[in-house]
Amino acid sequence: MNSALSVYASCAVVLFLKMFALSCYQGFYRLRHKAFINVEDAAIFRRAPRAQELAPVIRAGRAWANDLENIPAFFALGGLAVALNVPAMLTVWLSLVFTLARVLHTVAYLSGVQPWRTLCYGAGVLCLAGLCAGITWVAIKA
Repeated sequence: MNSALSVYASCAVVLFLKMFALSCYQGFYRLRHKAFINVEDAAIFRRAPRAQELAPVIRAGRAWANDLENIPAFFALGGLAVALNVPAMLTVWLSLVFTLARVLHTVAYLSGVQPWRTLCYGAGVLCLAGLCAGITWVAIKA
């Protein structure tokens, strides 16, 4: 297995685990406060359903939604970069920086800190643009 594929695969796993941890974070807050908006979930704990989610659950949901706008693009572009043999070091570095940026974006989002959240988001988008450029370059050369 080549280094680009190994790093891409590792980054995909890290990003999946990060998103899974975000789901667990939401569940933790719901269980800790026994606060549920779904009737059936509240009924398990003999509670009335809440009209609105807890603030940390809402914030985590927004971070999750942002992930869904960016991480699938990385999966597609990273996979194409590996399949088309975009220079390995470019693919490796862009994959690593994207993954780090997304992890830090989530931490910044949950912490409510700016401008770090936006800077991390921007770094991730630049990595996606870099993957696009590498893929386009290799595709044009072919």
